[in-house]
Amino acid sequence: MRKMQGEEFDSLVSFFDDMARTKWLGAVHDELKQASGSWEEKSVLDVGCGTGRLLLRGVEEASMLTGVDLSSEMIKASKQNFFFLNRSNKSHFSEGDACNLAFEDDSFDLSLSTCVMFLLPEPEAGMKEMIRVTKKGGKVVMLNPSLQMDQMAAFSYAKKHNMSGFEQTSLLKWSNVSTKRHRYSPDQLSEKLKGLGAKETKHVEVLDGLAIITVASL
Repeated sequence: MRKMQGEEFDSLVSFFDDMARTKWLGAVHDELKQASGSWEEKSVLDVGCGTGRLLLRGVEEASMLTGVDLSSEMIKASKQNFFFLNRSNKSHFSEGDACNLAFEDDSFDLSLSTCVMFLLPEPEAGMKEMIRVTKKGGKVVMLNPSLQMDQMAAFSYAKKHNMSGFEQTSLLKWSNVSTKRHRYSPDQLSEKLKGLGAKETKHVEVLDGLAIITVASL
């Protein structure tokens, strides 16, 4: 599988920003935030931060919020979103490759990644990097599609929950991409993360089991 280029995502800034503000993904982000525990006075990293919407949820708690994305346009949008809320002083955004993060070992208390690891040609390389830059005693928290996620299952979910318009379209697009990349069971994720050094893992099923929030304690 070829390496991804940042330019592939530059034109999708509006789509991803709108998707991050949908009811379905917004609710998942809220669940992930809760599953990750308190961000109080913590240094938090978001790998594949998109337009920074997830990090904004902890802007009043965390000591510093850092976002990395392959797309320069996503980084511009993240900086803009924090600037509008007068929180630029608590954030740092930069272009970067999830599989080659430009940070020292043990740099962050908490590392997050949503809708990203499953896209990578080699997701294990991204997971390994997240664990490397996270302090011992810290956590790595991810969102990935489950083995149940596919176009038909996503459509059934959308119908069940009376989704329409962009809410439905964005979920169906995510399901379509996931079937072409990587999907996981909780056991598969636990095996990979423990093999990379995680001490403990727990999983929270979201979207009626179509996706998994994974919390790995280091």
